[in-house]
Amino acid sequence: MYAILDIETTGGKFNEEGITEIAIHKFDGQKVVDKFISLVNPEKEIQPFVVKLTGINSKMLQTAPKFYEVAKRIIEITEDTVLVAHNAQFDYRILRTEFRRLGYNFERKTLCTVDLSKLLLPDAESYSLGKLVRSLGIPVSDRHRANGDALATVKLFKLLLVKDSEKIIIKDTIRKETQGELSEKQLDIVRELPNKTGLFYMHNKDGDIIYLSKSTDIKKRVNQLFTKSGDKSRKLAKDTKKVTFELTGNELVAILKEHEELLKLRPKYSIIPKKRMYSHALCKTENENGYFSLAIKPYRECTEPLAIFNGVFSAKNYLFKITKEFGLCEKLNGISEARNNCSGYEDGSCKGACINKEDQKEYNERVIAATSQNSIKSTNVLLLDKGREIGEQSAILIKNGSLVGFGFYDLNYQINNIHILETLITPMNGTRDANYLIESYLRKKRVHKIVELKE
Repeated sequence: MYAILDIETTGGKFNEEGITEIAIHKFDGQKVVDKFISLVNPEKEIQPFVVKLTGINSKMLQTAPKFYEVAKRIIEITEDTVLVAHNAQFDYRILRTEFRRLGYNFERKTLCTVDLSKLLLPDAESYSLGKLVRSLGIPVSDRHRANGDALATVKLFKLLLVKDSEKIIIKDTIRKETQGELSEKQLDIVRELPNKTGLFYMHNKDGDIIYLSKSTDIKKRVNQLFTKSGDKSRKLAKDTKKVTFELTGNELVAILKEHEELLKLRPKYSIIPKKRMYSHALCKTENENGYFSLAIKPYRECTEPLAIFNGVFSAKNYLFKITKEFGLCEKLNGISEARNNCSGYEDGSCKGACINKEDQKEYNERVIAATSQNSIKSTNVLLLDKGREIGEQSAILIKNGSLVGFGFYDLNYQINNIHILETLITPMNGTRDANYLIESYLRKKRVHKIVELKE
C-alpha cells in the first residue's frame, strides 16, 4: 500500500519551514482508496516568492487547522504504507520536522518518483514534475498546489508501475516495508517468490520441510509468516533457511495437494488436518405423503449423506440457500415451523408441497436437482481450470465419485483421449476428506468448466 503525497511549505531556512498545505492519496496499486487534503496554518510568515508560486497567502490560512490538529489523520492514513512523492526526501524531511516539534518520531519508508523516473524513463528531457508529466501527456491542474501535484504524482506512479517490467518497484517496496523486521537472508528469500497461486515449503538448515501451506499469493504469505508475532512464528522464521514453491495455477489443486502433503510429510510447524474434516451432513428422508424433506444432522446419524460440512452453521446456511434457489418448501426442510402452509406458499416461492398441493414427483425432482448441485457423488467428470501459465489448463479427474488425481494440459485432444489423459494425471488419494474439499470449494467458487466423461 502506498501513500502518495505532496506538501507546500512557507519556504525559509532549512528545517525551519512550516507546512501550508498537504494532500495524501492512499493507493493500493490499482486505485486510490482514501485521501486527505487540507490547508494548514503554519503559525509563521510565508516567504513572498512562495506566495507568488503557490497562490497561498497568510489570510487564506487564518482559519485553517494547525499541524497538531491534523497530525493524527496523517499518521492514520500513512500507517503501513510506503510514502511516495516527487522528491520524496524533501516531503519526508518536512513531515518528520513537524512531528518532531510535537515530540513524535514519525517513521515511514519512502519511494521517490524522481529516482524511479530516471530509472524507468531514461530518455526524458527533464525530471521536474511539471515538465515530466506534460511530456507524458498526463493532465495536471492546480500546479504548485498540494492536491494538483499529488494527483499528477498518482498518475505518474501508475505509469511507472506499468513500465516496470522487472518489478523493481514491487521488490523495492517489499524490502522497504519489511526493513528492520526481516534479515537480509529473509529479504532475499521473499524477493525470489512469485505473487501466484500454489504451495510453498519452508526448509531448515538440513533441507527438511518444517512448514508447508497453500496460498493464492505465495510471496505475500511468506512475508506475513516472517513478520508475524508469537513464539511459534518467531521460531519458524528463525529456523527457515530456504523456501521453495510449486505453482498450481488455481486454488482447488493447491487445496488438494496441501491436504495430501500435510498428511504425508507432517511438517514440524504446520497444523495437520484432523482424521475427519467434516462433522455434519445434509440428509434426505421421505414423509408419509411421498415428499422428500431435507435436514442437517451430525454425520454419524446420517445413513446416506448428500453433502458434508465442517460445522452445523455452514450446513444450515447451505440448506437455506438451496431451499431458496430451487423453490423448495421451508416447512418440509425444517426451516419453518408453521402449523399449516409455510410463508413461502403465500408469497409464491413454495408451490404448496407443505399442504400436498404440488405434484409430489415434480417437487422431488427439484430436491434431487438441488442436492446434486456441486456434488461429485457417483460422477465421472473432469474439473477444468486455470493452469500455471498462459495457454495451460489444469484438470482434476474424478471417477465413480472419487478423486483420481490432477494434471496439466495444453491441447484439448489431451483430455479428449482418456489414455493420454491418464498419463498426464498425478495420482491422489480419493478419500472422503478429498471429496469434502472439492465439494465445499464448488459450493463457494466456480471452476472454469466441468466436463462429463463418457463411459
